Amino acid sequence: MTAMLQPQYAAKVHPRAAKSRFFHDRGAETLSRDALAKLQLKRLRETLKNAYDKVPLHRERMKTLGVRPQDIKSLEDVRRLPFTLKGDLREHYPFGMFARPREQLARLHASSGTTGKPTVVGYTARDLDTWADLMARSMACAGARPGDVVHNAYGYGLFTGGLGAHYGAERLGATVVPMSGGSTERQVLLIQDFGARVLCATPSYALAIAEVAEREGVDLRASKLEVGLFGAEPWSEAMRREIEARMGLKAVDVYGLSEIMGPGVAVECEAQDGLHAWEDHFLIEIIDPDTGAPLPEGEAGELVITTLTKEALPMLRYRTRDITRVTTARCACGRRHVRLQRITGRNDDMLIIRGVNVYPSQIEAVLVGLPGVAPHYQLVVERSGSLDELTVEVEAATLEHALEELQERVRHQIKSMIGVTTRVVAKKPGEVPRSQGKAVRVRDLRPKKA
Repeated sequence: MTAMLQPQYAAKVHPRAAKSRFFHDRGAETLSRDALAKLQLKRLRETLKNAYDKVPLHRERMKTLGVRPQDIKSLEDVRRLPFTLKGDLREHYPFGMFARPREQLARLHASSGTTGKPTVVGYTARDLDTWADLMARSMACAGARPGDVVHNAYGYGLFTGGLGAHYGAERLGATVVPMSGGSTERQVLLIQDFGARVLCATPSYALAIAEVAEREGVDLRASKLEVGLFGAEPWSEAMRREIEARMGLKAVDVYGLSEIMGPGVAVECEAQDGLHAWEDHFLIEIIDPDTGAPLPEGEAGELVITTLTKEALPMLRYRTRDITRVTTARCACGRRHVRLQRITGRNDDMLIIRGVNVYPSQIEAVLVGLPGVAPHYQLVVERSGSLDELTVEVEAATLEHALEELQERVRHQIKSMIGVTTRVVAKKPGEVPRSQGKAVRVRDLRPKKA
């Protein structure tokens, strides 16, 4: 079987997914826009007091701007507050951003720290309870149901994905298989033997599972899988179609970030028409990434989030660097919370190649589904004089494909679709590294700045 998308692989129709609407918390999920706004303002003022009283950085920055918690009279007043950046957590490593003493924390998580000190996040017992509830809400929104078998292939440990999905599924009332990443052959076996209906994984690892299943002659489209909750890395609509075709499930996008909570900040419903951001817990803004000015609804910009219920780590106007747009239009599913367009890239992921702005997700959209090309790739960025050069490493779907012809076809497709000239290196099947967690899409070989 080739690794490319095949037209005969139509995603199967699931009777259970088409049943009447299901809500984990109907009251919260269907609040009117007015009721949401009133709740947000109340919780925002509580959060500001917590941050001002307990976190020196927030207090000093608010004092510098002449703003006190009681000065915030409306949601629009949030614009008077300073932004918080990821670098703030690194500069106050490990516990300097916490609003509770370390002794009062129930759990710590941390990023990998590949670009310096890791970012450390903490949770009180109440924070963990809130997180579990929001992940249960997100899973139900995506199509999971109480009693389902949830196969969790997100990595466990300091990464928030594994434990976030685990406790959310348990809170929903599902049966959790805490598989974590790796041992892909065994993943395929247990998905079949335990009758998993829901798969949780990064989209790149979901494809790796599908690939191993195909190699072993297992047709996951014939399994009980119906819903996939995929997140932790940007992925394209083409990747969604590829996963759905090869695994026979509905691939649903879930969004989160450790600094805000972890997975479960926003999720697609079964309509797959944007990700519902849970506004009773998060205040959402879209700003111009260059000026910081607010942008109107429907215009693409940088997502900024203020937590409304976090005790241990309140975040004020956190700049996510993720690019999206929002709509408050009513969704067919009945939920009233604002919807985010799928996150396809980050400000700091953008590459400038010979004057052309390029996001990795744009390259992915060109490659995935291209005849003869497997859905595995890496982008290698190097400096040549004063310019950045991009090499796209792709993988042939089968040994029968001529690599030189494949290279030229991919180069031409990228040039015609994106407008940037790249070097393309085609490799044999299996030669592009597979990921068991977050995929490493970009290898940056440029000299590091002093």
